[in-house]
Amino acid sequence: MRISIFVVAAAIAITSTSAMAGDPNPANIAKTVCAGCHGPEGISTNPLWPNLAGQKEQYLSKAINDYRSGARKDPVMGPLAQGLSDRDIEDLAAYYSNK
Repeated sequence: MRISIFVVAAAIAITSTSAMAGDPNPANIAKTVCAGCHGPEGISTNPLWPNLAGQKEQYLSKAINDYRSGARKDPVMGPLAQGLSDRDIEDLAAYYSNK
């Protein structure tokens, strides 16, 4: 039940941020979509969710693309990644790799 509520809340966040596609400030997407689990600066407070800050850009981009395509499966990340454009993914990967 808890995951279902989170997925619904995440879907609402994606819908409300879809107008930000291509936003030159990926921090807006990171703070609205990613921060709930991975922390506002990419440092997770939950040991079940990885830190994004400082990860390699190529790794982050591949991981998010894999969630989006379904090659990598997760009941929360899959729907979240599907709401991201290629540009969003590039921007987020660059943003977190430089944290």
